[in-house]
Amino acid sequence: MAVEWVFEPSTIDWAEMSVLYRIAPLGDKPPEHLQRAFTNSMFVCFLREDGVLIGAGRMVSDGVDVAYLCDVIVHPEHQGRGLGKAIVLKLREMCGAPDKILLYSAPGKEGFYRKLGFRRMLTAMALFRDDERALRRGLVEGD
Repeated sequence: MAVEWVFEPSTIDWAEMSVLYRIAPLGDKPPEHLQRAFTNSMFVCFLREDGVLIGAGRMVSDGVDVAYLCDVIVHPEHQGRGLGKAIVLKLREMCGAPDKILLYSAPGKEGFYRKLGFRRMLTAMALFRDDERALRRGLVEGD
């Protein structure tokens, strides 16, 4: 079965994407939230196999100085096939060569990004709408 690359958000079934987020698991995000996030991102890619959405990723960028790699997602039944790596490499190719590409990883997935050349930052900080949830998920340190 061949994997099909798609680069046009208008072709995506956002309810299907919402289910993919839940089972991956990257959280419970409503279809309209995902549609807005991907549509407003400078670079996006989606993977389909036999017409089924099995992966996606997006990058927010100013086109010169900084890019933020977001939401690299692969269906659990398709993980381990190199699809996540392919998504990251495709988005890096699409964004050119900004001065820096930032991301934050789901806890435990840092090694995946390390193998792709990313390094841990010593000065990164974040402000979350739900600070307590970010603490529970291990995304930030407590005071």
